[in-house]
Amino acid sequence: MASRAAAAMVLAGALPVSPNPPAAAAGTKCCAWRRRIFGLHRGGIRRRISCSSHRHPDNTSRAAEEGVVEMLKGAVAALACIAQISMSLPANAILYSPDTNVPRTGELALRRAIPANPNMKTIQESLEDISYLLRIPQRKPYGSMEGDVKKSMKIAMDNKDAILASIPVELKEKGSKLYTSLLEEKGGLQTLLKYIKENDPDRLSVALASSLDTVAELELLQAPGLSFLLPQQYLEYPRLTGRGVVEFSVEKGDGSTFFPTSGGEPKSVATIQVVIDGYSAPLTAGNFAKLVLDGAYDGVTLKGASQAIIADNESGKKGYTVPLEVMPAGQFEPLYRTPLSIQDGELPVLPLSVYGAVAMAHNVDSDEYSSPSQFFFYLYDKRNVSTRMDL
Repeated sequence: MASRAAAAMVLAGALPVSPNPPAAAAGTKCCAWRRRIFGLHRGGIRRRISCSSHRHPDNTSRAAEEGVVEMLKGAVAALACIAQISMSLPANAILYSPDTNVPRTGELALRRAIPANPNMKTIQESLEDISYLLRIPQRKPYGSMEGDVKKSMKIAMDNKDAILASIPVELKEKGSKLYTSLLEEKGGLQTLLKYIKENDPDRLSVALASSLDTVAELELLQAPGLSFLLPQQYLEYPRLTGRGVVEFSVEKGDGSTFFPTSGGEPKSVATIQVVIDGYSAPLTAGNFAKLVLDGAYDGVTLKGASQAIIADNESGKKGYTVPLEVMPAGQFEPLYRTPLSIQDGELPVLPLSVYGAVAMAHNVDSDEYSSPSQFFFYLYDKRNVSTRMDL
């Protein structure tokens, strides 16, 4: 059933807009939009991975940005579905990878994509190992879990100065509180040890989620923006150097209501929140953010397919002709205009194998570029992992 959407946005990071934008791809149409921009704040994260960016790292690009408006900075909190990298899918792309290390949830994928302090990343990996161990049926390896927690505590205590030193001065106080919370407060590492000793997997699971949220908050405070330099030819593009949250308000085309998922009354308007990740794809995230701010998705029809919900906005306003931009797992910076070979084990930092992942559609004119404006929500289903998809 077709639906129509209007979008509003909160951004964390810089969104410079070039006074001389590159030409938009031909044949793409958009419509006139109504828009609303959320107020900005340096808020924290509540239960889900949030968004943060504080400094513009690329000194070489500052001269090129003279006269460009740095529109938004700050930190925001929210996650309902993962914002996927700008993977412009080639025809018949294989969307499945059997690699068990590939994140299968939005929270995990976004957390792993944060360019943070190595000590925090080691703590994160140890706690994520507990998540894996908790899924083992019947007798659970509590001894291994205890070892993971004690390893995390030792790293945190031995490297306190290094962990806090990577946080900007204006956020030191918040960082210190989060550090204390991770070690001592309810839902922190001490709590994890308590529930492990009590062999209580349910309470341990809840406390572990809280600890991982705290880790993500600390990592986001540490993230300085982009950890790499953009290629010279892309310096005039809009870009997002942190993360942003886009909120889509959706109405059904036939006027019917959405059935509530957890009690309450049916509603005529549903809300979808999408995290866009500038750490992994700054050009695509920046283009998407600019389109939202320009009202390019207000009133757009969403079309449902067997494996995706596609934004049918190929009319009217055009976005930038953004190059295919994908951050390979284990690499320092994204590749541009170069697809990955999933079958050969080349995997993106933000995988598509997450239900609700968001990606830019394939550019109809060239495999080296993403669609300037058309995106889709991927309805990942492991039962259909062998299915091929043409977008």
